[in-house]
Amino acid sequence: MLRATKMNRLNLTICGVDPASTEPFTHFGFRDVPEMDKERMVGQVFSNVASKYDVMNDAMSAGVHRLWKDTFIRRLAPPPGTKLLDVAGGTGDIALRFLNYCDQVHRDHTAQVHLVDINPDMVEVGRQRFKNTAFDLRSQVSLEVGNAENLANIPSESMDAYTIAFGIRNCTHVDRVVQEAYRVLKPGGRFMCLEFSHVDNPLISQFYDLYSFQVIPALGQLIAADRDSYQYLVESIRKFPTQDQFAQIIRNSGFYTVGQGYENLTFGVAAIHSGYKL
Repeated sequence: MLRATKMNRLNLTICGVDPASTEPFTHFGFRDVPEMDKERMVGQVFSNVASKYDVMNDAMSAGVHRLWKDTFIRRLAPPPGTKLLDVAGGTGDIALRFLNYCDQVHRDHTAQVHLVDINPDMVEVGRQRFKNTAFDLRSQVSLEVGNAENLANIPSESMDAYTIAFGIRNCTHVDRVVQEAYRVLKPGGRFMCLEFSHVDNPLISQFYDLYSFQVIPALGQLIAADRDSYQYLVESIRKFPTQDQFAQIIRNSGFYTVGQGYENLTFGVAAIHSGYKL
C-alpha cells in the first residue's frame, strides 16, 4: 500500500499536480485540472475559436447542427410574448432562431431574448450578428457577459423559458447551472438543453469515435488554425454525463420531465433535454 501511495504521488508530480494539494479538481477534456483553472482554460478555448466558430460547426457536422437547432426551437414552440434566457448563447444561433420562429409562426414582435455567455469574444460575435437587424431595432434582443453557474443579474422567476445549446458540458458544475435555470424560471417555465451526447448504436459509435478524434481536430487546424481547442471539445463530449444521468440531474434540481426527459438526435450524437418548473 505504501509503495502504491508513493507511485500515485509520483504520477501526480509528473503530471504537474501538487500531490499535497487539497484543492478540488475537475476534468478539462481528458485532463484533470484545478476547478479554479477550468473557467480560464475554457475561456481561452472559445476566445481562440470565436471568429471561426460558426464556420467550424458547419464543417464538423456537414451542416447537421442547423437541423438540430431548428428541431430544438420547434420542440420549444414558444408562444407569443415569450421571454427567453439563452445561456452560453455565444454567437446568437439559438437566439436568432427563437426570434425568427416567433416572427414567422406568430407574427409576434413582443418576444424577447436575453443572451448570456461567459466569453466576451463570443458575445461580441453575437452582438455584431444582431446589429441593425429588425430584432435589434425593436429591442427584442439583449446580450451580456455572464456565468451560467451564477446568473447574478437575472432576477428569480423572471423568465418564461431557458435554453442552453452546446454549452453546459463546458461548465465546471453542471448541477449548479441547472439549479440557476430553475431559479430564474417562472412557475410553468421550461428548461431546454441541446448538447452532444452518447451514441446509442455500437457500429455508429465506432465510426463516430474515429471521426471525432481523427477528423475534427484536423479540421480545427485547417479552418481555425487551432487543433488543441477542437481536441478539447471532442474530449469534453466524452466526459459529459449520459442522457439518463443528465436527465436525473435535471430532475434532482426540481424540474418535472415528461417520459425519459430527452430526445436523441442522429443516434444520440446529440440530445434535447427538457424539464418544466411546476
